[in-house]
Amino acid sequence: MKAVFDLHARAARFAEDQADWLLPTLARLVFAAVLAGYFWASALTKLDGPFTPSLGAYAQIFPKVFEAAGYDVGQMGLWHRLVVLAGAWAEFVLPVLILLGLFTRVAAIGMAGFVVVQSLTDIWGHGAASGALFDRASDALILDQRAFWMLLLAVLILKGAGPISADRLLGVERTRLAA
Repeated sequence: MKAVFDLHARAARFAEDQADWLLPTLARLVFAAVLAGYFWASALTKLDGPFTPSLGAYAQIFPKVFEAAGYDVGQMGLWHRLVVLAGAWAEFVLPVLILLGLFTRVAAIGMAGFVVVQSLTDIWGHGAASGALFDRASDALILDQRAFWMLLLAVLILKGAGPISADRLLGVERTRLAA
């Protein structure tokens, strides 16, 4: 029985030793495979030009305000325009930074904030069903899905970009493995 416990302890130590490089590397790979294209496609729907928000952007980001304005962009203020532009550009820039592994922790914090705002807009602005955590149904589009997104971003916030990254190349982030 002692041999089984020793084998388990060695396997656990090996897994822990790999966590610092493997978890962030896998998190960025999963982000690239699952979320980067989603956010990029979403950003493309928000701009008619680099500094020209689309009508759909106002409808996506400020659904109730845009409806109250009669879907007339001229009724929307400078604040609304700046928020739409910032949101669209965040959907372009933050995923690219994560993919490159450049300023990854800051980009992941920004993406986490973006996901929170996006989720609240979907639930209260668009009236989407939020679902419920711990309800045994794993397919709620808002809470269940976005909880996984936030977990992935939390790995990047806590662990950084990993060894194959611009952060590591530029010395922005030092590895604990080298210490």
